[in-house]
Amino acid sequence: MAACVLAEGRYVLRNVPRISDVDHMCELLTAMGMSTRWREDSALEIIRGDEVIPEAPYELVERMRASSAVIGPLLGSVGRASVAMPGGDDFGSRPIDMHLQGLEAIGAEFTMEHGIIRGTATELVGTEIVLDYPSVGATENLLMAAVRAKGVTVVHNAAREPEIADLAAFLNRMGARVIGAGGPVLTIEGVDELRAVEHNVIPDRIEVATFLCALGVAGGEIHLRGARLDHIDLLVEKLGMMGLRVSPEPGGIWAMAGERPKPVDIATLPYPGLATDYLPMLVALLCFADGTSYATENVFAGRFRYIGELTRMGARVRIEDHHMVIDGVERLSSAPVKALDIRAGAAMVIAALGADGETIISDADHVDRGYENFEERLRSIGVDIVELDD
Repeated sequence: MAACVLAEGRYVLRNVPRISDVDHMCELLTAMGMSTRWREDSALEIIRGDEVIPEAPYELVERMRASSAVIGPLLGSVGRASVAMPGGDDFGSRPIDMHLQGLEAIGAEFTMEHGIIRGTATELVGTEIVLDYPSVGATENLLMAAVRAKGVTVVHNAAREPEIADLAAFLNRMGARVIGAGGPVLTIEGVDELRAVEHNVIPDRIEVATFLCALGVAGGEIHLRGARLDHIDLLVEKLGMMGLRVSPEPGGIWAMAGERPKPVDIATLPYPGLATDYLPMLVALLCFADGTSYATENVFAGRFRYIGELTRMGARVRIEDHHMVIDGVERLSSAPVKALDIRAGAAMVIAALGADGETIISDADHVDRGYENFEERLRSIGVDIVELDD
């Protein structure tokens, strides 16, 4: 959606989830002078006119950290960007310094005043950039700016997530020249002109992980239409060690879980490692393991607040620095808990599947930010779940 800022015309994006974060991004693009609408075929149409307002106001950006993704395309298309410091999920400091440093390397200049990042770029010029860390956001912003830079930009230690490869495919369809997406080195040859296109967005691997972890707690069998096994290799390996069976099938994935999960050790790392967004759901699953598991969070140091909610339900989890020791129990007990962010909320739902009694999860609007029709789809596979009025 942010990349649609790069060229005027009509874009059609298919397989876009109807979630609140997408709605927030639509509002942001509208505030920037673009138009968005959902078509009858469930595709998202975005129209970018000949002018864009290069400003992302605080009241919109504070809702979603991914709003910072408009900085790169604004600099690449109009040479200016005024973006409030991003908000979104709160799990520790996640500065965007790496984004700005990379953009400065190709010619952008930034100032900060009253919480507003103001960027200008009279001319972007390709160069070699080495990222200190394979940041997804920094890689995205660099990619979207560098496609309009003069010459060649080479990004070393680039993020390798499937979403980066999907963005590169979208940009190449627009007329960009990006090589190496999905690997550690991105080569981007700048072009003078891009065009609006249609694109099918890849399936959400975090959503796939959520349903697989729910299956691990509840047991049974599930078919996930549209899911891609090649995007979740390490996750499938770890789930297999826990006792789940996961296999590809035409058009998706089949999985089955029967016995109580076995304990495993897991650690988050940048792709192709285990995604940090998987961890809350995996921890919820391991709370039911027949033994002791160890989990390490290497990406976001402050992402442990949901552990307090799990322990309210009787989970036996200890935090030691950035490690967790999880002593599995056969069942949890129902309790009032909170969804502290998108994935923490999903973890509470997963934990509730293995808890005696009725679990009430407050602040569940967080979950709607990341999952379309979550309650309805869980009900379709046998979960007794309802959304309560405030």
